[in-house]
Amino acid sequence: MSKRRLSEQQRRRIEAAEERHRSGAIANGEEGLVIARFGRRVLVETAPDVRISATLRQRVQDPVAGDRVVLLRDGGQAVIEALLPRRTVINRPNSQGKLRPIAANIDHLLVVVAPLPEAQANLVDRYLVAAHDAGMEVTLVVNKGDLLPEAPAVARLADDYLELGHSVVITDQQSDPDAAALIPIIGDQTLALVGQSGVGKSSLIQRLLPDREIRIGDLSDAAGVGKHTTTAAALYHLPRGGQLIDSPGVREFHLGHLPRAAVAEGFVEFAPLLGTCHFRDCSHEHEQGCAILDAHGRGEISAARLASYRQIVASMEAP
Repeated sequence: MSKRRLSEQQRRRIEAAEERHRSGAIANGEEGLVIARFGRRVLVETAPDVRISATLRQRVQDPVAGDRVVLLRDGGQAVIEALLPRRTVINRPNSQGKLRPIAANIDHLLVVVAPLPEAQANLVDRYLVAAHDAGMEVTLVVNKGDLLPEAPAVARLADDYLELGHSVVITDQQSDPDAAALIPIIGDQTLALVGQSGVGKSSLIQRLLPDREIRIGDLSDAAGVGKHTTTAAALYHLPRGGQLIDSPGVREFHLGHLPRAAVAEGFVEFAPLLGTCHFRDCSHEHEQGCAILDAHGRGEISAARLASYRQIVASMEAP
C-alpha cells in the first residue's frame, strides 16, 4: 500500500507540533553532547567526565556523534527529547541512496594524503567542495612526509594547494610521533579525518589518541551495551584540547546531492569570478564570455584544476 501524502496544512501542523515539543523539552530538559550511538542507546555527555546512557524518543531525528541534544530524566532513566540545530553535518548515502548523517557539528576537516598511495587531486577537490558547502574549515595533511623526497608529484600537489591559499601540514610518525604539527590547527575545535585507504588515518588517530582502543571499550561499557563496539562515529576529547570524531565510514564524499553551482564555489580561484560570466547559466565549458575560461586563458586557472572541476560535474550528472 502506498504511503498517504500529507496536505500542506497537515504538514505545517505536524511541524508546529514538533517545534512546540522541542521548545518544551529545551525549557525543561538538560542539554548534552552525543559521544556515540549504539542502536537505540545513545551515550551523552552532560558535563565534563559525566556520561549517561539515554534512550531515544521515536519522533526525534537520529542523533550522531557531535550532536547537541536535550534529554529528560524519568526516575533512573534518561530519554532524548529533542535534537538541537546542527551547525554542520557530514552525510553519506545508505543502501537506498538516501543521505544519512554520520557526524555533526564538525568545525575542521583534515584531508589526509600521502606519497603512497599517491594522492589523487580530484579526490582532494571533492573533499574541499563538500567542506566548503558544509561550512567547515579544511587542512590538507600530508602524512608519511619522510617519503616526500621520493614522491615529487605529491610534493608539487602540496605546494599547489598551499599556493591556492589552503592550509597544508606535513607530518610523519618518525619525526612527529605525537602529531604535534596538528595541535595549533586543532585548537579547541571539533575535527574529523578523511582520505583514501592506506594514507595513515588510523596511525594519525593513534598518535592523537594513544589510548583509543581502551576508550572504545569504555564507551560501550558506559552506554550499557557490554563489550559491543560500534562502526558508527564516536567522539573523543583530545588530551591537548579539541575533539576528534572518528568515523571509519567517512571514506568518501558523494557530491550528487549538491547543486552544480556549489562545485564551482568550492574551487577557491573560481569563486571571485562567479556571477561575472556573460551568460547567467554558464556551464564554464565552451561559452563565449565565460569568466572562468578567460581566466584559464590568461594562465590564472590551471588546466588541471579546470579538468578536476569538469570531472566532478560530469560524475554528478552521470546516470
